[in-house]
Amino acid sequence: MSRILLIDDDENLGPPLATYFQRFELQLVHATRPSAGLALLRAGGFDAAILDVMLPEMDGFELCRTIRKDSDIPIVMLTARGEVMDRVVGLELGADDYLPKPFEPRELVARLQTVLRRRKPNGNGHAAAPGAAPTLKFEGLEVDVARRAVRRSGQEVELTGTEFELLLMLAREPGRVFSRDDILNQLRGHEADLYTRAVDIVVSRLRKKLEPLDCIKTLRNAGYSLALGREGE
Repeated sequence: MSRILLIDDDENLGPPLATYFQRFELQLVHATRPSAGLALLRAGGFDAAILDVMLPEMDGFELCRTIRKDSDIPIVMLTARGEVMDRVVGLELGADDYLPKPFEPRELVARLQTVLRRRKPNGNGHAAAPGAAPTLKFEGLEVDVARRAVRRSGQEVELTGTEFELLLMLAREPGRVFSRDDILNQLRGHEADLYTRAVDIVVSRLRKKLEPLDCIKTLRNAGYSLALGREGE
């Protein structure tokens, strides 16, 4: 059973949500203050976190930034309905997804299931069979599919689940141009609330982590591609 940490100062939100999550084999732990939530995260044992934007002590953006200093745990942010800038800022800080309030619990579960799948080697929680998930090797870059690890010039790079899935999508077909809709459909698993700016933000985050490699190319009005040659070619 996956353990999910909810950090939201609404004391009435946690209990009914926890009961609902149990139907989907998700265990929800609720912290009403960021300090308490951070202490729980540092103790370990959580598979994903849900952060509200409006919080006491520090807002959800600062909390997301703090978590990302030490962890690549999947993060879903709860934002005010209509506040597009909240979603942009959250994604720029490293959140994997967002959901406007008020929300339907089933949609929150669906978003969590999507980000949790990205963390698992082959989508069902089991390690890939030997030979089934090779290491994709390029000039200065290695993508270890089985371990979900990335090395840039021999040094391991920490990526969020969303960033890894984006890189893997591009690396499996280097040179192919993927449109924003292609990428969104792959990463989100559905076309609900189609939000192409999110793709640009995740690409920007990934580019920064792969520097000084200049490997993700933008084709104006078309999309993105991986512009690296295979090792040995």
